[in-house]
Amino acid sequence: MKYLVMIYNDDELIEALPDGEYATMMRGCIQHADEMRAEGKLLDSQMLGPPAKGTSLRTRNGRTTFMDGPFAEAKEYLGGFNLIEAADMDEALRIAEQFPWSRTGRIEVRPVMDFEAVRKHFDA
Repeated sequence: MKYLVMIYNDDELIEALPDGEYATMMRGCIQHADEMRAEGKLLDSQMLGPPAKGTSLRTRNGRTTFMDGPFAEAKEYLGGFNLIEAADMDEALRIAEQFPWSRTGRIEVRPVMDFEAVRKHFDA
């Protein structure tokens, strides 16, 4: 089953790391990702640009509005994701625990829905 491992960053915690610690964490994370990819556990992994570079949109009553940056001010923001393959949520959480980013934010793990099953359900 596929799981999305979302990495949320807190810049204050990242900036409070000792000199060189962030680079060490990144190198370890990249090495771990390479190992997981070789094992067939990591399907995709991407970092996101900072929230200030993003645009949010919403449509209400037929009218779409666009907003620069994040919709809500939050201490933690989505900084990247890993799409993994795991037998169940317990294994997905064990995999997520191996990433260091819970120290500088938080990690959220969610099952990925089988979109082909959704498509069939709605005859689409």
